[in-house]
Amino acid sequence: MLPISVGHRPKVSNLVNRFGIKQIFWQRFPELDGQLRACLPKDMKKGRRLFLAVLSLTGLATVFGWWRLRSAGPTEPSSNGSNERGDGVILEKFKLDFQWPVVEPFLFCVHHYDHYPKGNPRFAPEASLLEGRNMGQDFVEKNGFRMYHGMEVPGFPVHPHRGFETVTIVRKGYVDHADSMGAAGRYGQGDVQWMTAGSGVQHSEMFPLLKQTEENTVELFQIWLNLPRRSKMVSAHFKMFWAEDIPKLNFDENRVKVNLIAGRLGEVEALAPPPDSWAGDPKNEVQIALIKFDAGGTYSLPASQTVTNRTIYFFAGEGLEVDGQRISPKTGMVLDSQKPTKLFAKTGGVEILLLQAKPIGEPIFQHGPFVMNTREEIISTIDDYRRTEFGGWSWPRNDMVHGPQIERFAKYPDGRIEKPKV
Repeated sequence: MLPISVGHRPKVSNLVNRFGIKQIFWQRFPELDGQLRACLPKDMKKGRRLFLAVLSLTGLATVFGWWRLRSAGPTEPSSNGSNERGDGVILEKFKLDFQWPVVEPFLFCVHHYDHYPKGNPRFAPEASLLEGRNMGQDFVEKNGFRMYHGMEVPGFPVHPHRGFETVTIVRKGYVDHADSMGAAGRYGQGDVQWMTAGSGVQHSEMFPLLKQTEENTVELFQIWLNLPRRSKMVSAHFKMFWAEDIPKLNFDENRVKVNLIAGRLGEVEALAPPPDSWAGDPKNEVQIALIKFDAGGTYSLPASQTVTNRTIYFFAGEGLEVDGQRISPKTGMVLDSQKPTKLFAKTGGVEILLLQAKPIGEPIFQHGPFVMNTREEIISTIDDYRRTEFGGWSWPRNDMVHGPQIERFAKYPDGRIEKPKV
C-alpha cells in the first residue's frame, strides 16, 4: 500500500527534548524522480509502468502527513490549525482524516472504510459506478468507496517496498495478497497480515468484491513500522495472524474488549511478530491494540516501563473521556506513556486504536515506498530495484485475485498452505 496525501501533521518538536529522540530526517529528493522513471524497462508490464509513473509524477515521493522531528526549536504552527497542545497526560491532539499522523518508529497509518457494491464476475464494481473517477489514482470517496490504484478491482496493484514492515488489520471484507517471493493469501474478517519488506519485496493488495448479491464492505488499518539499520536488509518475510488466534481480553465486567495484535498486556502476550521486527524485543515495548467500549466502560492504560511514544486514535463512537477530559470524535492523541491513562466511555460503540513503541532513534530517509537511513542508501535502493525488480513478478496479473471462493488462506514461499482453525 502506498502513502497518500493528508492535509496536516501534528506539532511534535516538543517531543524531541522530552523523550531524547535523535534528529530524524524525513526527506524528499526531487532529483531522484528521474532515476525512478529510468528504472522502467521498455517491455515492463503496464501495471508496473503505471505504478512508477504515479510514484514519480504525483508526489508519492513526498512524505505526506508524516512528521519531522527536529532536535531543537519552537513548535511549528499547524498549516490548518487542526492540532492542539494537550494538558497533563495528553501531549498533543489532532483531528483524524483518512491518513493518520504517527510518531517514530511508526511511519504511516491509514484507515480504509469503503462500502463497495455488489461485485460482478470479475470481482469488480459495475462499470457505470466507475464513471467520472480518476482511475488509477482514485482517492476521492464517491458513492461510498474509492478504487485507489485499482483499474478494475479496487486496491493496490503490484508495487515495491524496502526497509520497513507493514501491519494490515482487516476488520471487514477481504484482501488478496500476492508477492515476489511467490507467497499469496486471502485474509479478512479480523485477520492481520504482518509483512517484513526488509531488503525488498513487490506485492499487490487487492480488495476483490467476492459477493455478487450483497455489498462488499471493506474496513482495514494499515500501519508501517520502521526497521532499525541492522534489519533494513534482512530477507523479506510475511506472517498471518488469524482472527481466531489473536488474543482477546475483557475488562471492567466485559464492558471493555481488547484485541491484542502486538506486545504484552498483563500476563498475556500477543502472537510473535516476524523474526527481525522491532516488535520482537520486549524491551522496545511495541504495542498495537484495538480497544472497544460498551457504555460505562473504563480502562486504564498502564504506564510504560521506559520512555516510549504512545498514540491513541479515537476513530468510532462518541462520549470518550481521557483522564476526565471529554474528547471529540475522530481525534488522535499523543500521550505521556510514563503516566497511567484512564479511558472512560460514556456511551457504547467507542473504539480506539493504540500504537506504542520505543523510538528507534536513527535517521530516516524516505522516497516513495523505500525507507532507509541515508540518501546514498535510497539511491542504491532505486538502482537495486531497477536491476532486480526485487525478485520480479511471476503472477499472471498485476492486480492478482485468487478466485471466487470465499476462503481465507496463506501460501508461503516454501509452498506451505495455512488456513485458520475455525
